[in-house]
Amino acid sequence: MGKRILILSASAGTGHLRAAAALEQAFKGMPEVDEVRSMDALKYTNRLFRDFYSKLYTQLVEKSPTFLGWWYKTSDEPWRTDRMRLMLDRLNTVPLIKKISNFNPDITVCTHYLPATLISHLITEGKLQARLSIVVTDLDFHAMWLTRTFHRYFVALEETKVHLGKLGLPLDRITVSGIPIDPVFGVHHHGEQKRIRLELGLDPDLPVLLVSAGALGVSPAEVVLESLMELQHPAQIIILAGKNPALEEKLHLLSANARASGLRITSLGYTKEIHRWMKAATLMIGKPGGLTLSECMASGLPMVIISPIPGQEERNSDQLLEKGIAIKCNDYTTLAYKVDMLLADPDRLLRMHRQALAWAKPGAAELIAQTLLDEDLPSQRAVELGKIPNQWWHGWLKW
Repeated sequence: MGKRILILSASAGTGHLRAAAALEQAFKGMPEVDEVRSMDALKYTNRLFRDFYSKLYTQLVEKSPTFLGWWYKTSDEPWRTDRMRLMLDRLNTVPLIKKISNFNPDITVCTHYLPATLISHLITEGKLQARLSIVVTDLDFHAMWLTRTFHRYFVALEETKVHLGKLGLPLDRITVSGIPIDPVFGVHHHGEQKRIRLELGLDPDLPVLLVSAGALGVSPAEVVLESLMELQHPAQIIILAGKNPALEEKLHLLSANARASGLRITSLGYTKEIHRWMKAATLMIGKPGGLTLSECMASGLPMVIISPIPGQEERNSDQLLEKGIAIKCNDYTTLAYKVDMLLADPDRLLRMHRQALAWAKPGAAELIAQTLLDEDLPSQRAVELGKIPNQWWHGWLKW
């Protein structure tokens, strides 16, 4: 009899949902699977709780990023708030718990820490006979992802696995898989960049700069475009405005003015063809969300990092810079200068392209799915918590 798979995510941003969609696609293609169901956990909570997790997050990203960074750092202390968090979650997710119980999955896969905490509790209490796997959707790891009971963790980097081992999680239960993305990003053919550019109506011989406002359209894209008007190299600029019609309209107006500077500007709304635009591009200019950077790496696309969200995206930035996949622009006044420097150095661009492909894991979703179908492990209690002295964390937070 085939396995029943439940994939749980949360619509706080879009990356968690995109990772869940990639996993759903991978599981559906496997003969050992009887049924796959993917659920946004926040849809089965009360409205106040749902707004707290989704709308508040977006508002903080846009209006209070410094506070968000402070919260990320101060809350990143293992096991300190897990009981309080579980109590809050359980009070607001009764319909979700009922949905999970009714489906009665064999395997649960969580791409957000909210459902992971609940599943862990249900297994601990003997109310769910399922295996729990947790897929971390950033390069780095935050304490909110920790659960007391689990079967397997999937992380993006060996460094993250080492970190979890130091927290007391057994290394044989941690798989370095990468972040699950649609495998189409990792499919490459010789000479495809020029062909795709022609198909998209672009000049095949001019550099293509892909500027992402993020899937939610939360980004200083107008300022970015104004800065890029000072470019000395001829280039084609594609602005991805995301789900933000007002921003898209403003960018259309700016694009008309930009033509006078000799730049070719195209403004797009939300698109499902992002993999083709990435393969057509020379550089991605945007924020290093976990899914975006994974898609860029799989596409061999170097990044120019701007306005990373304090906390997880800043830590993602550190990893990309360390690996030579990206550069970072801290001031928009120098954006055109830094892009010009890259465009004038094709050897460096080629090295960045190769580094991106070297660290890419486009098959992450399939690896995760196959690993979970191949094994049948008992649950693991994360009880070896004395390996990290508390003063390490308190000292880090004070610093």
